[in-house]
Amino acid sequence: MRLIRYGKGEVFIIISLDSDIIENLTKTELEIINFINSHENTLHAMSIVDIAFDTYSSPSTVSRAIRKCGLNGFNELRYRSGNKARSEEIQSMNELFNKTLIEAQAVHERISLTDILAVIQCLKEAHQISVFARGLTTYVGQEFSLKLQLLDYDVFFTDDPNIMQVKASKLKERDVLFILSLNGQTPELVSSAVTAHQKGNCVISCCCNPKSRLLSCSKISLVGFKHSHQAIKEFEVSSRIPLYMICRIIIDYMSTYS
Repeated sequence: MRLIRYGKGEVFIIISLDSDIIENLTKTELEIINFINSHENTLHAMSIVDIAFDTYSSPSTVSRAIRKCGLNGFNELRYRSGNKARSEEIQSMNELFNKTLIEAQAVHERISLTDILAVIQCLKEAHQISVFARGLTTYVGQEFSLKLQLLDYDVFFTDDPNIMQVKASKLKERDVLFILSLNGQTPELVSSAVTAHQKGNCVISCCCNPKSRLLSCSKISLVGFKHSHQAIKEFEVSSRIPLYMICRIIIDYMSTYS
């Protein structure tokens, strides 16, 4: 963010413009950037829809204009303007928005597209897909299982540790075990993975811990990113957004290209 001084006043330019950038902008895009720079005091409270409405444009045009100026998108713009805001509440909220953005970007950077395609191929060839999850990750597993069922796959889901052990020992030759775990250290999930792996079944683990014990007994592992910030420190209620994202990518591909 660039600071320009005029007499006793100060003007913050959120998006700096040079001749090369200006030449690359359309008339509408330039008007959008000028609007952003002239509303630095209120921009932190605006959404991309608000900016589009006030500039008689569209959210996609606003996003394109911002990216042409070298920013990664509206979230980075909001982060810059939020840091300028004097309100501590606005600054705090801005940090929370940025936390989610960092988490999402890290998942995209860390997940191998080759591994995603390999997972999808295993799921397509499976006779039955068993999905295991525990704790809050149960909700991720339930949604993932339901969507697979809607795509006409034979899916068995459980979060019961006793059932996991029995089911893992009775998997048939073409059955696949898909394990969802944030930390990848839950004993019953690890034990189930070991059992299925020793039987020769395809074990797929999806977690956010690169040192998880699950990785050594999985045919394919999808390792996301876990943010260090924990909102409620007394309990393990860290964000499951990375797991949701990975499952969504799998489901979206299978529903679109199957």
